[in-house]
Formats: sequence, C-alpha cells, structure tokens
Amino acid sequence: MKEMQEVQDQLLDKAVPFIRECYAELGKSESEMEARIAEITRSIGYKGTYEHTLQELEHGAKMAWRNSNRCIGRLFWETLTVQDARHATTEDEMAQALFRHIETATNDGKIRPMITVFSPVQGAGAAPGAFIHNAQLIRYAGYETEDGIVGDPASLQITAMCQSLGWLGAGTPFDVLPLVLQMGNNAPKFYEIPSGLVKEVAITHPDIAAMADLRLQWYAVPIVSNMYLEIGGIHYSAAPFNGWYMGTEIGARNFADEARYNMLPRVAEVMGLDTRRDASLWKDRALVELNVAVLHSFQQQGVAIVDHHTAARQFKRFEEKEEKASREVTGDWTWLIPPLSPATTHIFHQHYSNEVKLPNFFYRDEE
Repeated sequence: MKEMQEVQDQLLDKAVPFIRECYAELGKSESEMEARIAEITRSIGYKGTYEHTLQELEHGAKMAWRNSNRCIGRLFWETLTVQDARHATTEDEMAQALFRHIETATNDGKIRPMITVFSPVQGAGAAPGAFIHNAQLIRYAGYETEDGIVGDPASLQITAMCQSLGWLGAGTPFDVLPLVLQMGNNAPKFYEIPSGLVKEVAITHPDIAAMADLRLQWYAVPIVSNMYLEIGGIHYSAAPFNGWYMGTEIGARNFADEARYNMLPRVAEVMGLDTRRDASLWKDRALVELNVAVLHSFQQQGVAIVDHHTAARQFKRFEEKEEKASREVTGDWTWLIPPLSPATTHIFHQHYSNEVKLPNFFYRDEE
C-alpha cells in the first residue's frame, strides 16, 4: 500500500507541473488549471493513473520536441501534427495507424513533422503498452553473408528478428524492412509496408556522373520509433515521430560511417582520389561531394531536406524565440554540432546546458 502511494505521489509530482506549464502556454485560466489538477488528482487516487485530453497530448508532444536536447530542428516544434492512436488495441490497428503516418508525413516529398501516439504503459506492474521493435519505421535490412554484410549493418538484429518471424528479404543493399509490432504481452507480428508508401531517392551528383554508378538510394522520411514519450508522468512506449532529414545524417553518417554503408572509399574511387595517404584529405573531399550528392538528389526529386548550415541558422532563430519566451534553451552540444564542418556554425562556439526538461523523448534503453 505504501509503495502504491509513493508511485501515485510521483505521478502527481510530474502531472501537476506539466498541467500548469501546458495550460499557461495554451492561455487557459487559473480556474481551468486548478479544476483539471483536481480532476487528475482524483483519477490517480482512484485508478492509479490519469488520461490526457487530446489538447494536452498534442501540446505535450510539441513541448517534448521543443525540449529535445539533441535536435537541431526545434524551430518548427509548433508545426507538429499529432495522430492520436491511443484507441488502437491490436497489432493490425497499429499497422494501419503507422501506414497513415508514413503516407501523411511523406506528403509526396513535402515532409510534414508528425507523431503517432499509441496507448501508454498503465503504471507500475501493469501490462506493457504498444511496442514497435524497429528503430525507425522505414529502414533498410542488413544481412550476414559469406562475403560480408549486405545492406545496413545497423539493422542486423532487427533483420534477423524479421526473418525468424517468417519474413523473406530480397537480399539487396536497400530492402525496406517490415514493421515488427507488439501489443501488450502478445507475440510480435511483422507487417510489410506497402511499397507505394515508401518514397526513396536515387543518389546522383550534379557534376560527378560516375556517382550514379554506386547505385545509392535513401528513403525520404526519418521516423524514429525506438524512443518513448513522457508527458506529465505518463509513458507512451510507442510514439514514432519525424521531421525531415538534415543532409549530413545521410551523407556524413548513414553512407559514410565505417560501421554503416562505409561508402567513402568507393566515392573516392569514382572521384579518382589518391587514397594511399591520409594527408591527401581524400576522406574529406569524398565526404563533401557525397553530401553534395545527397542534397542535390533530394532537391532534384522534390523531397524536403535541409543542409547543416541552414539548419544551424534555423536553430539560432529557435534560440532567439525561446529567449523572448523566457525559456532557457538546453542542448547536447555533441549532437547539435553537425558531423561536417561543425566549426562553420555558431553552435560549435556555444555552450548549452544539457539539463533534461519534461515532457521529452527517451531511448528505451534509458529506462
């Protein structure tokens, strides 16, 4: 009984500050705020939990984006589209909601920032809520073969899981993985994403024709699905969200990292660079042109993307707007600086407190 009371008190300790901040930002009156806090207090006392209104869920999700210390794209936090999928009770219903998310967010290349929120975990000791096993809704498979890894090395584990559930991939470097979904204590199920929903971009270079020979491609929308959303003490275990890509995420990380597609040696080869000496800076030159190719290809094919210089300027505007609103901008400097030419942005020369504010997103392994 004492432990239950402690859990309820902890939930209330998070719910009340959230309601006060949320309602103040929404322009609600003090009486509305106090009435809602009283209602939540009664609900937690009777049921051990409470339920967010749609308005609380929508604004809470936006606040979580605003508070995301690792995100450089927070200027647009107020534009987030929220799909309330808390009514979904089966994996089939989850899949349909996620297909809607992919279609709506992709928007034929005019990417919409979006989040889909499923039912929350219902408190300590309760059955788990909705769960998505994929790190991103759209990602390429990775296969262990006798000749090495084919595809994305970051996907080896989820690919093996999909195969254990009966999925058969084509074995190419760019096979879109199915969604692996689980409701409560049910066994996980996989769902192929309808091919028409996944917009992909073939990578070419405006000046280096041979870049096309590498046959690179990437998907249009990065929809993160391995984080949970916490709003006012309520944990939403499945709340996939997206903005649009910053070019370096693809060109300087997904394609370039040795532990991912490791394309720099091949890019250098098609560019005719001398790779025998690090001092030739072949990696740097290949990296720049690979990023040029990514930005060029997305823009040419009508898919929203932002370069890291523009993103840094947008973050500066976010900082200025937050200062006017008397809110401190927190940030994880190691994530905010772009992986390409970071010293050319103002962020590199700034200091940010990495204090974690709520609401927020957390990686599941941080639980």
